[in-house]
Amino acid sequence: MTAGRFLAYDAENYYRQRGWLLGLGKCGGKAKGLAFAHTVLFESELAKKVELPALSHVISTEIFEDFLNANGLSDLYGEEDWDVTRERFSRGVFSDALKRDLVRMLRDFEVLGNPPLVVRSSSLMEDSVDLAFAGKYDSFFSANVRDMDWRMAKLEECIRAVWISTFNPSARKYRAKHGKTHRDESMAVIVQSMVGKDRHNLYYPKLAGTIFSRIFRRPSPRIQKEDGLMCICFGIGTRAVDRGAARSFYLTNPALRPSGNSPERIAGSSQEFFDYIDREEGTFKTGFMRDWMTSFTNNHRDLDQYIELYDEDSNTLLPFSVHSMMSGLRPLVTFPNFHRTQTYLFDLVRDLIRTMEEGLGLPVDMEFTYDTSSRDFRLVQMRPLTHFQEMSRVVVPEVPQDKVVFRGDRMVSNGRLRNIPCLVYVDPVKYMDHWDPGGVARAVGRLNDSLRGTRYILAGPGRWGSRNPAIGVPIQYADIYNCSCLVELSAPQFNFSPELSYGSHFFLDMDSDNILYLPVFSGENGNFCAWDWLEEAEYETGEHPSVRIYRDNFFVFLDGESENGLVCRGGPRDYAWRQNGTV
Repeated sequence: MTAGRFLAYDAENYYRQRGWLLGLGKCGGKAKGLAFAHTVLFESELAKKVELPALSHVISTEIFEDFLNANGLSDLYGEEDWDVTRERFSRGVFSDALKRDLVRMLRDFEVLGNPPLVVRSSSLMEDSVDLAFAGKYDSFFSANVRDMDWRMAKLEECIRAVWISTFNPSARKYRAKHGKTHRDESMAVIVQSMVGKDRHNLYYPKLAGTIFSRIFRRPSPRIQKEDGLMCICFGIGTRAVDRGAARSFYLTNPALRPSGNSPERIAGSSQEFFDYIDREEGTFKTGFMRDWMTSFTNNHRDLDQYIELYDEDSNTLLPFSVHSMMSGLRPLVTFPNFHRTQTYLFDLVRDLIRTMEEGLGLPVDMEFTYDTSSRDFRLVQMRPLTHFQEMSRVVVPEVPQDKVVFRGDRMVSNGRLRNIPCLVYVDPVKYMDHWDPGGVARAVGRLNDSLRGTRYILAGPGRWGSRNPAIGVPIQYADIYNCSCLVELSAPQFNFSPELSYGSHFFLDMDSDNILYLPVFSGENGNFCAWDWLEEAEYETGEHPSVRIYRDNFFVFLDGESENGLVCRGGPRDYAWRQNGTV
């Protein structure tokens, strides 16, 4: 495959012809990907089956650069203090000409009935062939309600927030790590009509998700890299990209659940919250599924296709019914038998992957919305998929049990590390006893900065990078970007469990930086955590009581074929490298 056509594609002309481009600058990577996808679809048999959002205006990089120059902010490219950047940026003023253009833009959306707006980043470096910048820059939502003054104020707020994300710590550190110059970056903005429906002032798509044409971290040898993956959630798609317990479907084996098939495992990895726009209050909100079941039963006649009820007392999952809801059981978005009842969607996704890979000449990463009743499928984003440079098979050596630190048997991709001098560990007990998730994240981040140039292993409880600190440490990319291997640990007494969420921005980050990953389900067969050693070995304490630093000589062996992952200790010459059966 070759990406020549995509690289040469004139996205600015696409938007200019439609009257959707503001300014004479570039439209950025995300806008380019969407325009190119529309061109490919128009030439294919999928033109009538896959649509794009009804309206996508682009504010070009010229407008961003004019804003910086007019407000004396161009020197922010060299400013490393994020607080200073935010304070100065907040004082920047939009020009009268820009405000007039934004009013005209909002008038265009009035023709569509003033739907909520998604205001997305589209930087020059974003969604490029070599780097995704997934999740480094921000997207925001405007409810787009009330009078023009209110809608203008919210739109300005969203645009300003996207622009300032150009300078956020995660983006700066990502650029620096990959040898990119800060001043070579610039930010365009997409203002897009949000796909969904208004259901009694709650606006959301029924389903949303992500699609990956290749799977670089596979949960089982039965899954091949070329098989493709779809991650799907109920409501706005933020749950699919932010480790929000979206359901993963491997397209050649859709019944496979990476976290396991027991009711307890399914309950621990299934969606209980959903995101929506509150049109009455004019805000983006997160709702607890249980609180909205009456509304859902009135608005969705096919809830049984994606919701089950969990009985914690008997540890069983029951089919959804209005009658059974009266019992107070926990509703979970598990998508039972979804791959059997929605064969149209699965066939369409497979065709879309083939069409986009052929058109782009590269593996693809897409975001979409879908309505099971109308079969309305909307492609809202398409970009090249960042590659994970997986090694050939690694033979895991026999290691004395007293030298084993962690062992796992799921989501293992081939990889190995030798003579790692440092293990950073977050103790789950002290994480809970000294409750300050933000403080833990900051302590890990400062330690990560201090270890620049030193390879280290990072281990701790639950789903790292989750928005919910009750299920994992709420770090950002900037807090861990120097680590070489991440180990996520279960701690059942606190309901901490790894989430095998390939496809989230979190995993795309790790793919682009070739960070190894090992989930450990402590107490289960094939899994082990040396809790005693972690308590008895010497360690230094970080800036938070839960953060520990162990100095030793560590090794990592990951074999995707046997689903065997190992982190161990040893001497510098121990465990001679073996690959493909040879020493």
